[in-house]
Amino acid sequence: MTHAFDHLPHDRASDAYDVIVAGGGSAGVAAAIAAAREGARTLIVEKAACLGGAATLRNVLTYCGLYTLEEAPRPAVAGIAEEVLSELRRMGAVRGPCRFRGVFVLFDPEAVKTVLDRLCAKAGVDVLFHSLITGADRDETRILNISLSNRGGTRRYPARAFVDATGDCDLAALAPASHRYGNHGSVNMGTLATRFGGIPRSVSISGNCLADAVRLAKARGVRPLSKEQGLFVRLPVSDDMIGYLASEDYDAREPRSLSHAEAHGREQAWNYLQILRTLPGCEHAYLVASGPEFGTRESRHLNAIYQLRWQDVQCDTRFEDTVALGTWASEFHSRETLESTFTLPPKPTYDIPLGCLMSSDTRNLFAGGRTADGDQRVGASLRVMGTAFATGQAAGVAAAHFADFGNTDAARVRAALTSQGALLDRNALPPAVELVEP
Repeated sequence: MTHAFDHLPHDRASDAYDVIVAGGGSAGVAAAIAAAREGARTLIVEKAACLGGAATLRNVLTYCGLYTLEEAPRPAVAGIAEEVLSELRRMGAVRGPCRFRGVFVLFDPEAVKTVLDRLCAKAGVDVLFHSLITGADRDETRILNISLSNRGGTRRYPARAFVDATGDCDLAALAPASHRYGNHGSVNMGTLATRFGGIPRSVSISGNCLADAVRLAKARGVRPLSKEQGLFVRLPVSDDMIGYLASEDYDAREPRSLSHAEAHGREQAWNYLQILRTLPGCEHAYLVASGPEFGTRESRHLNAIYQLRWQDVQCDTRFEDTVALGTWASEFHSRETLESTFTLPPKPTYDIPLGCLMSSDTRNLFAGGRTADGDQRVGASLRVMGTAFATGQAAGVAAAHFADFGNTDAARVRAALTSQGALLDRNALPPAVELVEP
């Protein structure tokens, strides 16, 4: 069996790449595999010890955005995302699709780590863990190289094209390429995912029952507690429960702000555990994990050639350069009220054009996942991991083509994505799938 570490670069002569992908989450992995399959020598750089991003580092154990939100949901994202799901199904490590407001699948994070390692290895992607991007050199129109710091020191890695899939637009900020924080002062609030064990499979916890218990705790003066309602469902493999309740207002760019949120979120996690233990059958519940990182929903965005707007979604604008389909609702969590809105798109899917993945001032920089350019309401939709697989795959193909041809032709990118199994046409979606109980 091949392993991801079999492809690690071992000498300075191997430091030049066609494509370098910053960030190893859903978007980054899809970008790296897609680029490698287009023939690009590809490196993916991850600051942590594993791939998966929010799925493995933040306990966000629900892939949202893979299916339409219709009564009879249909797959809207395939390609590399479907390969991941297929491997998880083979391992018995995924459940779904399920419905709670939206449609999602639940998965085991340890299985995701292994699946992503294997897929990157099979595609021939070089993987560097424990490596932080600390700088970048550029000329007037392009990024020339990035600086990586790890236990081996600091080294420059040149490439012909780059994909920023960091979620926080770290590469764009360091380059620097044109970017912004949030949208016009509004930023989607983050949540610390909390995972609980010790709750027997026979015990069912309703959202209303949990909300009533949280309200009673607040009345007794228990603090801190933020949300009373949120997704709280059982996972495959372990039968643990995962909840998205502990929320905080913080600036993901500022270490002090983020550090305070992490500590405050952990206090909330323990308070929610005490509340759970008051429910029948949950007396022996325990906290398996909080995070370990906060689930940031929004940070910096790349300022792209085109900003996808909610008006485009409402008007069902069709784009000639469509490279992915969005289907998740505009799910915005307010920092002021701690409440969330869930506004469905008027059609089962909306078009995501290549233009919103291409930097406005840096020709060889592409975005995938949360870094893509959408206004407040679109950004609150296309940020989810299911859609990130699709935008990441598109960004990876586009980057590989830029590295090869020196330009990015939308028709050629679309053709390559289609050959890689991506879904680009809402009129050609696969048949509806059967929902299961979460």
